[in-house]
Amino acid sequence: MIPLPLSSVAAIVGGTLHGDDVTVSAPAYVDSRAPLAGGLFVAVVGERVDGHDYADGAHAVLGSRPTTAPTVVVTDPVAALGRLARHVLDRLDTTVLAMTGSQGKTGTKDYLAAVLRALAGEGAVVATAANNNNELGVPLTVLRADAGTRFLVVEMGARGVGHISYLCDIAPPSIAAVLNVGTAHVGEFGGREQIARAKGELIEALPAEGTAVLNADDGLVAAMAPRTRARVVTFGEAGDLRWRDVRLDALGRPALLLEHSRPAADRQQHPVQLRQAGPHQIHNAVAAAAMATAAGFPLADVARALSGAESASRWRMEIGERADGLVVVNDAYNANPDSMRAALEALVAIGRGDPSRPRRTIAVLGEMRELGDEHTAAHHAVGQAAAELGVDVVVVVADAARGIAEGAAHGTGEVIVTAGREEAAAWVRQNAGAEDVVLVKASRGVALEVVAEAILTSSVTSSTEETTA
Repeated sequence: MIPLPLSSVAAIVGGTLHGDDVTVSAPAYVDSRAPLAGGLFVAVVGERVDGHDYADGAHAVLGSRPTTAPTVVVTDPVAALGRLARHVLDRLDTTVLAMTGSQGKTGTKDYLAAVLRALAGEGAVVATAANNNNELGVPLTVLRADAGTRFLVVEMGARGVGHISYLCDIAPPSIAAVLNVGTAHVGEFGGREQIARAKGELIEALPAEGTAVLNADDGLVAAMAPRTRARVVTFGEAGDLRWRDVRLDALGRPALLLEHSRPAADRQQHPVQLRQAGPHQIHNAVAAAAMATAAGFPLADVARALSGAESASRWRMEIGERADGLVVVNDAYNANPDSMRAALEALVAIGRGDPSRPRRTIAVLGEMRELGDEHTAAHHAVGQAAAELGVDVVVVVADAARGIAEGAAHGTGEVIVTAGREEAAAWVRQNAGAEDVVLVKASRGVALEVVAEAILTSSVTSSTEETTA
């Protein structure tokens, strides 16, 4: 963040300064457990916690009432944070690249940030941390930028119509991608058409000299092209930027040839070997490539950078291997019907990746939340997908996800319903071994990462003894 006296912060956001006029020289933050020296603590009143109660020791505070630290008092700290972020961004020579979609936002963001850092330099890029993509997360991301930031990579989420438009007022994009329109949060939106309406707000915010990157394989996304005055570039199997000759290695990591479809007379193919598992990573990586080329980087350089890109976010197709060889795919950060199917496809790909050593596939699946009236049908469909894909064992975590078991029951695999995380972890520890691969996935609130960790840290000896007992 560019240094600002707290009195200047007050003037920018229309607030009143209480206490000393200290200089804010570090980014804003909301977690008092991880304070930033010289930073601005944003005190938010939540349903269970009041941030003002944790302001002791803060360098400076943005809140709705005075605290023990120097404080800018405003009516709405979240709205004020957005105004501050826009003010700072307007003073920087920075290109904003933003993406939205029902799934794949964080994966695409991580690929794009890795490519830009490889090609422009580590210090030239600031990107959304984890999935901080809402009215708090976006301004917090912007305020991490400074005079050396050439590229600001911003993930944008929405819970309804108008949300992305608001985020674009804080961080106006020059390059923007809509990845897909799925069923994530369909209960909040009221249908896929409403989701499409909300996601399309991103490209509506582009200037005429900007670039809209659209998924040519998603009809609702492709139909957004008339909603922008910017240049349109598409990606996908039917897109301007596409892929050929996909191969998966033994851990389900795709290799492919990346090419522009135009001009046909000078079409070049560039090899890419991704380091993350699952066929769905292809769409994420190619979307990132389309955005990077829109920023002016040659496709050949982008392809090389993609091949070196490591995963930057925890619990997203994170592959771990126990000492005995058991493979665990921890994709527990979040889940929706589309990402569930993608993860199951990745699980099966890993299970069949080495013909000389096929692995038994075990899917530990928990509830998908925020689906509204689609909750029962969506869980049933995930179970059906597991059966159709040939997953050997489906372990369902808790009664809220029982629909998965009902959908999977018509397949040939084994279906286990457990009471909760501990029972699910115990079943896997007692029944899975070196020749198996285990997927763990559910919505964030289910916290299945503890199951993945319990499986990976269980001793091989005890696992073997339990299996034979």
